[in-house]
Amino acid sequence: MLQTLLAASEPSKIPWYIGGGVFVLWAVVLAFVGLRKPTFPGGVRGQRGVIGLSFVLAVVAMGTAVYIK
Repeated sequence: MLQTLLAASEPSKIPWYIGGGVFVLWAVVLAFVGLRKPTFPGGVRGQRGVIGLSFVLAVVAMGTAVYIK
């Protein structure tokens, strides 16, 4: 009974799984596109977009990991 109550009071790890999964998916897509297209991301504006989105996804993944603890 006590173990059930302790398990129920533990925070959900689903946000971390989602945030981390999206970040991993982004990395795989980025690698795939980058390897197939030599001109990727197509200039300074594209570079900044990729870096910005990667940064946001990394912060979300780390933030959900910290929030769970």
